[in-house]
Amino acid sequence: MTDRALYVIVCAAPPAREVQTLVDLAQRAGWDVCVIATPAATRFIDAPALEASTRHAVRSDYKRLGEPDVLPPPDAIIVAPATFNTINKWAAGISDTLALGLLTEAIGTGLAVVAMPFLNEAQAQHPAFELSVERLRQCGVAVLYGGDMPPPHPPGAGKHRASSFPWNMALAAVD
Repeated sequence: MTDRALYVIVCAAPPAREVQTLVDLAQRAGWDVCVIATPAATRFIDAPALEASTRHAVRSDYKRLGEPDVLPPPDAIIVAPATFNTINKWAAGISDTLALGLLTEAIGTGLAVVAMPFLNEAQAQHPAFELSVERLRQCGVAVLYGGDMPPPHPPGAGKHRASSFPWNMALAAVD
């Protein structure tokens, strides 16, 4: 077991079904991986398999007051796939889920934080999205979007692009 803890925050998008790929890559790179899912992402992932692989509970909700935290504190965070909704709420400072609470706090902690959006072309054209990406980048978040990154997909085609999601790029950016 390593002493470097990586939180993988997974959002509700088709690549979430393959988040085990990122977990495996990170573990091979020496990370102790903890998975946090947005509430909607819990319908996309195989939480029991992820828990068996990571030896940590998959969290999607806040713990009860007075309960101990079952996860080690993070040394870095990867948000992948990061949805349109999560990017915009995070940039606006909205903290209405455990995942967003961790992300809004992470900006003030100096942790390495990487976000890899997965959205369609129509969502990418919404003016709030570019503003949110820029705001997060100004806060020190490495948002892997544009440039050499895969472009947004046509509306309705996300399930066809899920298998080519570049998990390795997210891990390379945090390492």
